[in-house]
Amino acid sequence: MTTSEKTVLRGPLGILASATATHGTGRDDDIPLPRLPGFVESAFSPLAYEVSSRCLTERPGDGSRTAVALASLLGDTTTADLASRRMVSGKVHNPLLFMQATPNSVLGHTSREFQITGQMFSISTFDDPVTELLAMADLLLEDPELDRVLVLGVELGGSERLAAMRRELTADGDSPVPDLPASAGLAAAVLLGRPGAGTPVTVRQAEPAADDADPGAVNRPGSIQGLFDLADAHRRLLRDGGNLLLPGPAAFLLTTDTADTTDDTETHAHQ
Repeated sequence: MTTSEKTVLRGPLGILASATATHGTGRDDDIPLPRLPGFVESAFSPLAYEVSSRCLTERPGDGSRTAVALASLLGDTTTADLASRRMVSGKVHNPLLFMQATPNSVLGHTSREFQITGQMFSISTFDDPVTELLAMADLLLEDPELDRVLVLGVELGGSERLAAMRRELTADGDSPVPDLPASAGLAAAVLLGRPGAGTPVTVRQAEPAADDADPGAVNRPGSIQGLFDLADAHRRLLRDGGNLLLPGPAAFLLTTDTADTTDDTETHAHQ
């Protein structure tokens, strides 16, 4: 069974907020790396906190009824690189680097800042992170003690370590490395809840295309580009209304409450 044939979402989810941030990529909308106490050198945790903070500030809620799920294929490779170089050069071990190399560290910082006491997860996947994160949110929201799930993804630029890890993890050794400077980083977050009042945009799994062409399949394993597409589609629908089809390994349909789902669906392809 292919990903597009699996049931990812059993019902629609409401999108409460979305945010994206890039640093050092060369894009026009790059931002200066935010300062995050206790986290140094790497863009991973500052960008993860930046997009999380934007969503949680835009739509405040009960932290005890909020869960968080972070997806990143290889985690904070910048920090892992730095810690390894220090170790092989004989320098004194820096416990700060060990702490921040763990993705859950920035989730702990976020939970403290926003009083989040719901479940927190970090996942790594070669599949489409959008599919994995939406499926996880769908499952978590079955818990009657949860109202919201913040999902986010972080991706860092290429490095020798990252390239070597990809070659080790992929059977054919042909997985492309992100075409980004080593110091670059990307992050995207989406705050999800149950559909209804306060969630003007909903997302649900769409029927697979008849020709099964899968035109929006991610162009490299583990890429978070799909999360950027989801956030962009959310912003467009808030502005213009209507419907947007987000193609990919599993297709999703985003729609506004007032949309006519039969007449004005656009296809929002991956860039």
